[in-house]
Amino acid sequence: MQEDIRLFLNFLAKEKKCSKNTLDAYHNDLSQLADYITGAKANDLPGYDGGELSEEHLASYMLNLREKSYTVSTMARKIAAARTFLKFMAGRGKVNADLAPMLAAPKVNKALPQALSVPEIQRLLAETARIPTLDAKRDQAMLELLYATGLLASELMSLNVDNMDLGQSCLTITNPQGRSRKIPLDKRIKEMIQEYIASVRINLLTSDKEKALFLNQRGERLTRQGFWQLVQGYAVMAGLTVKVTPRTIRHSYAVHKLHNGADIHSIQEMLGHAHISTTKAYKQV
Repeated sequence: MQEDIRLFLNFLAKEKKCSKNTLDAYHNDLSQLADYITGAKANDLPGYDGGELSEEHLASYMLNLREKSYTVSTMARKIAAARTFLKFMAGRGKVNADLAPMLAAPKVNKALPQALSVPEIQRLLAETARIPTLDAKRDQAMLELLYATGLLASELMSLNVDNMDLGQSCLTITNPQGRSRKIPLDKRIKEMIQEYIASVRINLLTSDKEKALFLNQRGERLTRQGFWQLVQGYAVMAGLTVKVTPRTIRHSYAVHKLHNGADIHSIQEMLGHAHISTTKAYKQV
């Protein structure tokens, strides 16, 4: 079964252009399914053997998930991963019939996006501005750019210097599916990025071959995990009592834009949402 999972993940990577995070999630969830089936733990049912996956296996696996007291959203994700995998297997003739309908996902009530108020955002950004170190100046540029554009943390960390067209006051983002979008930069943010590149990045840079816009102290691309920790640290320093992540800042960007009269379709384009229904959730905040 692990070989089938490997082929499935390869399909997702090459054909569907899924991100590494998505592939990792599929791998973890499907490995759990494989371990359960191949270990013949399913109430003493026979183990998986090529095409022997049955309704009994899936029913037992579903029961096993429920016994683990997962949250509804985690259950829904694991079941969705199994359903997609089974459809792939059916298409390749590895199971006798499409067993995916056997897996009924629980209904997930999506929580509203969590956003900071304008004063809270101002307190967060002020923390970076009051520290004179190179790292803090880099962090200020990152947080200001994030709040000004609504980028995902992964998009922010993937930025290269050549993604920034400061002459045209915009940046270009390309998603894993190859779809690009241009995001305008106002004059203040443009000048802040120019200052960062000229006075901060050049002092963090250790190799002329490095293309990343935002660098760590080793002169390498800053990671998404590293950025997440930085945001958490500044939130604590600012005395914010709510949980603050890079996505919180993205949500705050969208909510504040709406409150200031921005068109919902323009926000959808800026955020890179495929469906307008995703963007409309911000109207409820």
